[in-house]
This record gives sequence, structure tokens and C-alpha cells, in this order.
Amino acid sequence: MQKTRTLWRWLAVVFFLSFAALGWIGREIYLDKPPIPQQVISSSGKVIYTGEQIQRGQEAWLSAGGQQVGSVWGHGSYVAPDWSADWLHREALALRNIWAQQQFKKDYEQLTREEQAPIDVRLIAVMRGNTYDKASDTITIQADRAVAMAQVAQHYVSLFGSDPAKDALREQYAMISGSIKNADDLKALPAFFFWSAWAATTNRPGESHLSYTSNWPHEPLVENKPTTGTSMWSIASVILLLAGISAMILFHNMQRDDELAVCPETDPLIALKLTPSMRATMKYFYVVIGLLLAQVGMGIVSAHYQVEGGSFFGIPLAEVLPFTVSRTIHTQLGVLWIATAWLATGLFLAPVLGGKEPKFQKLGTDALFYALLLIVVGSIATGWVGTMQRLGTDYSFWLGNQGLEYTSMGRIWQILLFIGLLIWATLLGRGLWPALRKPSESQGLIAMVFISAVCIGLFYASSLVWGQKTHYAMIEYWRWWLVHLWVEGFFEVFATAVIALLLSRLGLIRIASANRAIVLETIVFLFGGILGTLHHLYFTGSPTSVIAIGAMFSALEVVPLALIAAEAYHTYRHTQAAPWVEKYRWSIMCFVAVGFWNTVGAGLLGFAINPPISLYYVQGLNMTAAHGHAALFGVYGMLGIGLMLFCLRGLTPAAKWNDKLLKPAFWSMNIGLAMMVFMSLLPAGIYQAFASIEHGLWYARSAEIIHSPVMETLVWLRVPGDIVFAVGVVFLAVFAIRLLGKDQSRPVPVIDGQLASAKV
Repeated sequence: MQKTRTLWRWLAVVFFLSFAALGWIGREIYLDKPPIPQQVISSSGKVIYTGEQIQRGQEAWLSAGGQQVGSVWGHGSYVAPDWSADWLHREALALRNIWAQQQFKKDYEQLTREEQAPIDVRLIAVMRGNTYDKASDTITIQADRAVAMAQVAQHYVSLFGSDPAKDALREQYAMISGSIKNADDLKALPAFFFWSAWAATTNRPGESHLSYTSNWPHEPLVENKPTTGTSMWSIASVILLLAGISAMILFHNMQRDDELAVCPETDPLIALKLTPSMRATMKYFYVVIGLLLAQVGMGIVSAHYQVEGGSFFGIPLAEVLPFTVSRTIHTQLGVLWIATAWLATGLFLAPVLGGKEPKFQKLGTDALFYALLLIVVGSIATGWVGTMQRLGTDYSFWLGNQGLEYTSMGRIWQILLFIGLLIWATLLGRGLWPALRKPSESQGLIAMVFISAVCIGLFYASSLVWGQKTHYAMIEYWRWWLVHLWVEGFFEVFATAVIALLLSRLGLIRIASANRAIVLETIVFLFGGILGTLHHLYFTGSPTSVIAIGAMFSALEVVPLALIAAEAYHTYRHTQAAPWVEKYRWSIMCFVAVGFWNTVGAGLLGFAINPPISLYYVQGLNMTAAHGHAALFGVYGMLGIGLMLFCLRGLTPAAKWNDKLLKPAFWSMNIGLAMMVFMSLLPAGIYQAFASIEHGLWYARSAEIIHSPVMETLVWLRVPGDIVFAVGVVFLAVFAIRLLGKDQSRPVPVIDGQLASAKV
């Protein structure tokens, strides 16, 4: 008990110090972010862009789909270009061609190497030179460069407008004609793209070869290449990873609990009368399956748009469901169905763990369900309307599609979801309160479930911090608070604590061991995970300290995964502990899959892109997609499905529980995911990485590479995996539908509480 209390104290220290450090770094990002000038003028004094246009261009891009239509500073989707890298390359080509015509009356490509050399040197000096004057809040551009900028700007106006000459390119980028209707928005869009490219290549004040984005993206034309710190901190992170894994294994062997749990002869989850609120959670799980089916469908459509940008096997589907919408729904539903499964699990277990049904608990559970359903349907519908009707920046921000990956729903829907999460945490707390007050062996585990639930509710507030006119670097800072800390952090702690609680109540692990293990695992995870958030922010206009801290702590994120495979093996052995465990087999197998994908998806594929030198070349490529699919579904998705199956087992009549379909469902989903990742996404990412290292990011994301025979073949190779995966999801859905039927009497498996017979 004393050891556990000490661990709780360390957890509190790690939690508060880590967030204090993360907050301090946020302040540094705010102070050192790339300046948005009041105006950009040419050397002749002509105003090219105003600061208001740059800001309005950001809003216009986000309202047109934003990170679902290409990316800026590497964050977004992968079919269209990264606009910061694309502008940078196009401007450099245009400027050197202007100089070539002025000096030699020829295009640059027609010059000899001796004639090109001085132009190359001049290009680097002009593009990297910082002409921002803080006193006047002005960027001054050479007259020739202003001409080049005007040429590039016209390209984007035509592309995001309705110019028929760009129809073929829009098809390759999976864009729709007239993405931006408002003339002023369309005129302002190039201002934002210029500014993002300017920040990516212009030296920081007082630096000779360090841009605001630490020289990202790779662009040989202007000598954008990795900094010394990027390489050194990458080496240090690998060394720290190896040291951390060694220390973790040593500590694990020293602390190993030799007193094993004795598996009971009969199921300890004895009969208990289902409460009304527990029954009310049943509908949540069917919505989970429905959202999963919808997500799979949108994923198939989105993947196919990489081959046919405006059609689905010849059907002009983009006229009603363009890539911007399908990918938004795909990414949004991926978070929502997983979260719904975990929320429902908490509501199902709360009265059981607490020992009684709080007053009005069913009413709250029902109300929350319909509120969540309204948010899901409403946010998707208004997002679709906004995209199809091009209703402008205000509509997109407040009701439609904010254009931010994984946090795309309009602000009104985010506010409603935040309120819903607070209600959920309150309902969970009401149910758990008696158990939290009563001393018991499992009190620590229950406390961890409750604390993580409170954090889930409160930390979603990070999605409400940024506004329409917030600096893009700060939007990215707060967005990753939500995506990394909320989804990958507190939800994982919540689910891990629930799993430990379930296995301990089944008698498969000792409660005392589970108490210590879950607190220790949370300490280790948060120690690396909180500051590990910074590995998403290496090149988003942040200071170089972000690279140093992010590299070291993101390496520590991988350390606890070193023992996950062994933990998964021990979890699998639980399925053979006793004959009665067989009825929980597929729930436990889902937890085994979580261990596997934690090692492969989060560990191997995650660390493959985490070191700064690696991410410098592969940020915004399919390497990230490979990691994202393996980790999001493999870890969090399988967690959600495992918890759902456990709850459905308790809610379903014994006569209706036929789990034969779960075997093909489980193996199809996992094998299909592996095929998708290793036959398509990972090879595509590696192929793009070669292009990025050799020629620059602009080339790796260009239509020439995206629609090359190799890449299109790899997209088609995703089809077998998609089919196998989809078949598994259909098996899961059919299994769930078969559970519906007439109630029969049977003992109901539960966690805790008083004995009672039940009519279920």
C-alpha cells in the first residue's frame, strides 16, 4: 500500500511538472512564431499583400477543406500538395527564370551550368534573406520577386477557382471546381500560401541558415536542408530510447511479482440485476458499429480518389461527395466511434462498480446518447452543406468544417461535445462515487478510471482555445493538445485502467499488482507522452528547443512499448486459464491485438517517423498514414471493440450469445489492417521518402509522384486489405444484430456489487 501511495505522489509530480513545461513551451512558440506583417510591399513601395489578407487567406483555405485539401507545414492530407512546399518551389522556379530572361534572353533550363551558377547563388540569398522590419511591421520584396509571386498567385487563384484550364490538375489533386467562391477570399488565399512558404525559407533574425520552420521542407533550390540540431537530437533520441528500454527491462525484472493470481474455478462475475442505465447503454454500441461501417465506407471512397480524383469507378461521386467531405467524415468518425465505445463502457460499469444505481442515471444516459447522436449527425450534415455550397469562412468555422484534421467539426458542435463530455464525466462520477469513498483493494483502479474520465472531459476544452484569426502556429500547438493528449493520452489511460479492472475482477490478475502496474504505467506514459506531444511541432513555426525536447521525450514514449509484446502474450494465456474464460475469449483477444499493434503501429512505425531527421523528410507522406492507421484502429479501435464485446456479453441473453462470427471478424479486421498497412501505405511512404530525400518534399507530393505508375499500383494494392478488413467489420455487425431477440433468464456477468437474480 505504501508503494502505491508513493507511486501516486510521483504521478502527481510528473503530471504537473510536465504540463508546466508544455505550457512554457507554448509561451515560447507564441513569442517566436513567424510574424504576420502588417503589409508585404515591393521595393518600389507597392503593397503586395496586407496582414489582413494573409489572415483571411488562412481562413479561406481552412473553409475550403484546409488540411483535407493538401497540407501546410506538413500537416494535412496527402493527395493534393503541401502548399507551403509547392509555393516555395514554384516561386523559386519563376524567379530564377525571370533573371535568366533578363540576363540571357533565355529560359533558365536553356542556360549552361556556368550561366546558371550565379543565378542559383542569387536565388538562395534573396529567398533566405529576412527583410522583415519589426518597427514598421513590413516585409519588403524585391521587384523581380514580386513579379514571380504574382505568377505563382495566379496559379492558385485559377486552381481554387473555376478556371477550366486547371480541371486536369484539380482531378489529380481530388479537388472540386470553385473550391472558394468569394472573390476576396480567393484573392487572399495566395497571401497565406506565400507567408507559409516565406516562413519556411526565410532565416530567423540573427541566424545565417535557420528558417522559422527549422529549414523544413527539404528544398535544394534554396538550400533548405536539415539543421545540425535536427541530426544531433535524432542521434541522442535513439541513444535515449535504447537506454530507456534497457532500464525498463531491468526495472521490470526487479519488480516482477512472483505471486501469481490463482484463477477461480468458476466465473467470479456473478449474477447481478441489470440496472436501467446499464440497459440503456445497449444502443450506444449499435451506434458504434454503425459509425465504424460508415468510416470504412468513407475510407474506401477516399482511398480511391487517389486514382480517380473526381470519380468512384467511373461514377461521378465527387459531385455529391468530394474528397474533402469523404476524408473529413472518415477521420472524424474514426475518433467518434472509438470514443463512443469507451464512453458507453464507462456508463455500463459505473453503477456496477459503485454498487447501486444513482437517481436519474438512466435519464442522463439516454439524454447523453441522443445529444451525441445529434452532434455526430449534425456536424457531418452541416459540414457537407458548407463544402458543397461554399458558404464562406464564418459558416465553416462555426457550423461547417473548420478544415483541421481530426478536429474538423464546427465550433458550435465542439462546444456541445465539450458539454456532453462533462455530462458523461458527471454521470460516471455519480456511479463510481460510493466505490471511491469506500476503502477497497480496487479503489486505486477505480480512482484512475474516474480521474482519466475527468481529464477526458476537461482537456477537450483545448479544442475551444483557438479562434478564426489565431496564428497558424498556435492553432497547431493547441490542436495537438487535443489529438495527442486527449485521444492518445487520457483516453488510453482510461481504457487501460478499465481493462486492468476487468481482468482483476475476473481473477486473472491480482488486484494489488494491477493497482501498482496501472499507476506505474501511467507515470511512464505521461512522462514521455505529455512532452512527447512536441514531436508533432518540430517544423510548425516553433523554436529549435521544440526539436530538442520533443525528440528526447517522444523517444521515451516508445520505451514502455518494449514490454507490450510480452504483456500481450500473458494476456493471451488468460484465455486458457479456465473453461469459463472461453466466453470472454474475443474480448481478451482484442486486448491481445492492442498489445501487438501497440508494438508495431505505435512503437515501430511511430518511432520510424518520430526522430527529427526522419520526420524532416517524411512529414506529410504516407509513412505517417501507415503509422496512423496501425495505431488508431489497431490500438484504440481494438480497445473499443474489446470493451464493447465485454459489455454486450453482460447485456445479452445467454441463448443469443453465439460468438462463432467473432473469430472471422477478429482475424479479418487484423489481417486486413496488416495488408492495408504493409502492402500499400508503408511501401507508398517509403517510395515517397526516396523522392523527398532526393528532390525535395514538393516532388514527393507532386502529381508526378502521386499519380506515377508505382504509386497508383500501391493504391490498388490496398484494395485486397480493404476488402478483408471490411468483411471483418460486416461479420462484427452481423454478430451484433443477431444478439437482438427475446429476453431469457440467465446469470449476468458483472464486476462488483450485491448478489441478485436477473430476468434479462
